[in-house]
Amino acid sequence: MERELKRRAIKKRPFALSIHEYPQPLNAITKGRRNLNTALSLKIEDKLGLEEGTLAVLQTYFDIQKVKSTLPSKNPNLSMLRKSLFWDTDIHLVDNNL
Repeated sequence: MERELKRRAIKKRPFALSIHEYPQPLNAITKGRRNLNTALSLKIEDKLGLEEGTLAVLQTYFDIQKVKSTLPSKNPNLSMLRKSLFWDTDIHLVDNNL
């Protein structure tokens, strides 16, 4: 949303007031500190002329990435293996990306 506002040279505070919202929540949303709810996304999409649901879909992708960043890595901990098991291979050169 912030990218779209910058592209159109729209300042956040006047934009927030134009859609009858307080500037602080809009700023928190663009900084990633607060989620964008459906009602507000519909107001913003209407004002910017975006297709309905665009911002809701982007919020969902943002939420997915946030959750995925907290999940444990799927890569195995190769340091737990004995070096003699792979006597002919440098364990640090093994590609962990499965």
